[in-house]
Amino acid sequence: MAGARQAQQWLLTLLPAFPVLLLVLRLWQLSRQDMSTMLLLVQYVSPLGLLSALLIALVWAFPVVVLAFGVLGRLLRLSAPDRFDPERSLLASGTARTPGWVLTAAVALGALTWQLRFLPSLLMLGLWLLALRTRYLHPHQPTRTLVVTVALPVAAAVLAYGILTPAIWTALQEGELSTAALLAVPPAATLLLTGPVPGRIAPALTHGLAFTVAAVLPVVMGAVFLRVPLLPTAAIEVAPKKAAAGAPPTDAAGPEVVLGALITVTDTSTIVLDQAAGVRFLPNGQVESQVLCPQAAQVPYSLVSVRGWPVEETALDWMMPRRPIVEPDARCEGRLPGAG
Repeated sequence: MAGARQAQQWLLTLLPAFPVLLLVLRLWQLSRQDMSTMLLLVQYVSPLGLLSALLIALVWAFPVVVLAFGVLGRLLRLSAPDRFDPERSLLASGTARTPGWVLTAAVALGALTWQLRFLPSLLMLGLWLLALRTRYLHPHQPTRTLVVTVALPVAAAVLAYGILTPAIWTALQEGELSTAALLAVPPAATLLLTGPVPGRIAPALTHGLAFTVAAVLPVVMGAVFLRVPLLPTAAIEVAPKKAAAGAPPTDAAGPEVVLGALITVTDTSTIVLDQAAGVRFLPNGQVESQVLCPQAAQVPYSLVSVRGWPVEETALDWMMPRRPIVEPDARCEGRLPGAG
């Protein structure tokens, strides 16, 4: 069996196991490595909710995979056509089988889901793909090739720097070197890979970078997903247990607020995973009230913005309606209503 076909079969076999592994690791982390708690979560947590959280958290990864491997595969095909064998190379096989509309959809999805500071990199990848495709499909049209591989990247770089220069300067002043590099380097680097590289190094270069992306990306995806909340956060006001008729009075504590992740509500109990990762079964008869606590907004790391657009926000963040700012419920802070 050809190497590429065999590798593709293994990839298609193992690929569905990766999301399942991420979900299991997230539940294992949420339960603080307690098997009984994890089994309880598996019993009650909705699979659709898990998949929804996985999709929302990692939707940005699809453009990364498609565009990175698309650029490397087309660079290999243009630089070393004699080594571009879809029957032996998984990178070549994926490049030959990926239609153009998938690449276009990946660019559009990246423009919506990537943070502003990564959009210059998206522009760079998109122009690389366009230039390499033009050189391959129209080798005998020098004017067209010159426009796509030189004029268009130069014009895009000039426009990008015209918009991003104030933000780059602000990032340097604030000491945010990584943000400055993400904004400043990609527009200039667009001119680097609009044509072939030496054929003797192309196979090692493209396959080495492909293996690096394949090794690093799952680790990054796992680190991102392990921080995503899977259960709604709720604050539940619990009244003290009443003493039976004729029983002597007890020193029972007063009402309390239990703050944690709401697992489920059964006929008899409200099951909550508290902040110490302990499972509490609250009798429904003692539950006075409960409120859903919104997820706390992430504290911005960067102070840089581009014409009022913070570099840590995506286009979807700007397109979606903003949640109105309301006074937080006292119970979501662990306090009883009316308590000082």
